[in-house]
Amino acid sequence: MAATTTEFPPPSYSTSFFPVLIRVAKDQVINVSGLTSSKTGLKKCSRDKNRYEDPQVSRDATTKASDQQEEMALLQLFALNALELTAPAANDIVINYRKKGWVQLSGHEGAFSPAGYGTIWKRRLASDDTEVKAYRALMLDLTRDLVPRFYKEVEYKGDYYIEMQDLLEGFKDPSVMDIKMGTRTFAEQEVKNQTPRPDLYQKMVAVDSGAATEEENSIGAITKLRYMEFREQLSSTSTLGFRIEAVKYGQTPPVTNHKFVKTKDQIVETLSRFLSRRETAKSQITNRLRLIRKAIEKSPFFQTHEIIGSSILIVFDQFKAGAWMIDFAKTLKLKDGMRVDHMSPWQHGNHEDGYLSGLDNLIEVFDSVPTLNSEAT
Repeated sequence: MAATTTEFPPPSYSTSFFPVLIRVAKDQVINVSGLTSSKTGLKKCSRDKNRYEDPQVSRDATTKASDQQEEMALLQLFALNALELTAPAANDIVINYRKKGWVQLSGHEGAFSPAGYGTIWKRRLASDDTEVKAYRALMLDLTRDLVPRFYKEVEYKGDYYIEMQDLLEGFKDPSVMDIKMGTRTFAEQEVKNQTPRPDLYQKMVAVDSGAATEEENSIGAITKLRYMEFREQLSSTSTLGFRIEAVKYGQTPPVTNHKFVKTKDQIVETLSRFLSRRETAKSQITNRLRLIRKAIEKSPFFQTHEIIGSSILIVFDQFKAGAWMIDFAKTLKLKDGMRVDHMSPWQHGNHEDGYLSGLDNLIEVFDSVPTLNSEAT
């Protein structure tokens, strides 16, 4: 079978992108090889035929190399926009530059791609606009600053994408953690069929040969609900209401083998390694988690939606930290008049998901992570 290549649409930049570029362009020298100055309004520099500078601003050309690389990439993109070049040309510069520091932490391979400055594309099924509906509603909710900013839906050659904020933009070599929230990470509709399945029985006993009951062993089959609940019990999902999905430590590749991190002590150890025992990062993250907790309690969106398979993305570098709610592909609006508190135990039909229970436990665990400052006191 021939290999397939994911083709993403050309970049479509948010309106917030251009003021950033314009502001930087007023202070910097633009180095765009092979471009003419006829459309840019930029004056050619006599020292270098490929160098252009803002005629209103002069600046010493000896800029620090670490700053110049990032600034030049932005300015090149600004110049390309001013020249009205074709999308593929802009796409090459943006993608080639941004992929050097861009990370897909978890999810299906090829589902995400860096787009313009500060934006990403997320592929969605043409037949399922659940996540688009969720993000549109969230942009009108009081939690809108606690989720990625949604810009628009993109259709390209028959495929559909969500254009949204890149939460990693502005961080330098960040450590990143994806935490799957809730005591239940499967939708109720996924487990409606109560027919026992041999394939699910084989999957379960392959992981834990002693997990099946005597009856299940005798028939050699289990229901989808039984299998999904078994899978939740392998991690901290069923007991704590969250599980660590994936981690990236600084410049190292992502680590995704955390499915058996289950006990509180194991989670504390993982979080301690993730935070590198930094008190400031821990404090900023826990404050952000408490802000999310407070907002969810008052949110009309969360009161009227079942939140399944959603994550909290935690990011920090040497200078700052943040946390956002992400992944709403399984988030469904409840029937009119129905409400959930995200804390009550789940029974089939009540749509409770344990999101807030998990968030409370996550905050408590973060609070207990030792740091250098806390050990000194």
